[in-house]
This record gives sequence, structure tokens and C-alpha cells, in this order.
Amino acid sequence: MKTLGLIGGMSWESTSEYYRMINQGVRDRLGPKASARLALWSFDFAEIAALQAAGEWHALDALMVDAARRLEAAGAELLLICTNSVHKSAPAIEAACALPLLHIVDPCAAALKADGHAKVGLLGTAFTMEQSFYRARLEEQHGLEVLIPEADDRAEVHRVIYEELVAGRIEPASREAYRGVIARLAARGATAIILGCTEIMLLIGPEDSPVPLYDTTRLHAEAAVMLALA
Repeated sequence: MKTLGLIGGMSWESTSEYYRMINQGVRDRLGPKASARLALWSFDFAEIAALQAAGEWHALDALMVDAARRLEAAGAELLLICTNSVHKSAPAIEAACALPLLHIVDPCAAALKADGHAKVGLLGTAFTMEQSFYRARLEEQHGLEVLIPEADDRAEVHRVIYEELVAGRIEPASREAYRGVIARLAARGATAIILGCTEIMLLIGPEDSPVPLYDTTRLHAEAAVMLALA
């Protein structure tokens, strides 16, 4: 079994789900006493969120590279960034660290294409929805057409993530707001919705959407288990 290196704490609410899902996946495949070999570097998300808000992406790159090198020194053989937005730093990590990085977009795109989806909606932080680093990988490397919510909807999706979900708050009114955003994306032709923030699955489930939901957290964790046991 390979040792997985998790760059987490962004937020710890979703990192705890990675830990649970990966260990559950190993146990399901190897037996009731089995668990995953993991090394975890967990950030103080307040520091990360402040850098994101200030647009200090080079500083964030440096922190992520440092975390990757620490995990390599700890014996990790495969890296995961346990958040969608910070995959903006994936190129910096890949350039500075010899370990392979399992990019969160790739398992999700593979699942979407396997199920026959070509036009999909994307929910996530404003960084993920509006900047090119995430959508370009979906579009240019995987050939998917990506729809994002309108400006007001993007602002609400982002607000709920940073003001509620990262703090462990699950608000019924926010679930209703997300249902509306999803319905509007489906009305524009999205045949599936990417939950492109690792906390969204804490709020939204299949019953909240008229089209299938693709949870990047679950798909990333499942792919990590498969690679660890390959």
C-alpha cells in the first residue's frame, strides 16, 4: 500500500471527510482491520483564507510547496490537495516536488464522461468558478463544456462556503439557495453539477438537484484509494 500525503485543513471540516472516506475505502477493499497509510499536513485555514482574499497566490504557492516537501520527507508517495480552490497551486507543487499529485479535477471529469455528460454546471468558491485554473482543465484537457452561475448566484455560493460551511454551520436557508442555483444551471442545459468545493457535500445531496451531482471530495478520495492499492 502506498502512503498518501494529504495537504489539508482547508477547511478541516472537509479534510476530516477525506480521512474517513479514504480509510473506509481501504477497509472495504482489504478487510475490517485494514486502514490507510496517511501523512497529513493540516493548515490553519484562517491564514489560507486571508491570502486568498488578498490575492496573494504566490505566497500561497510557497506554503503549498513547503507542505508537499514536508509530506515527501515524512514518507508520502502520492499527494492530494484536499480542497478545490488551492489546486491553483498545483503547478507550483508539481514543479517543486518529485511526488505525483492526484489532481482533483481528473477523477471527476472521468466520472462525468463515463456517464455521458458533456455540459456541466460548476459550483465552488468564487476563485474556482471565476478563474481559469479549474475550468480550463475541465474544458481543455477533458473536453467538457462548463457553465457557472450568474453573478448574484456566484456571490451567494461563495458566501455560504466561507461564512457557514467552513465553520461547520449547515443552514436550511442556504440549502434552499443552493437548490435554486442548481435548478437555474439545469435550466440552462447542465446535465450534471460538479460540487467543486470540498465542503458543499456537507450541505447538498442528490435529493436537492434535478440532475446528478458529482462530489469532488468523494471522487478524489476514491481515486486515491485505488492508486494507493494499485
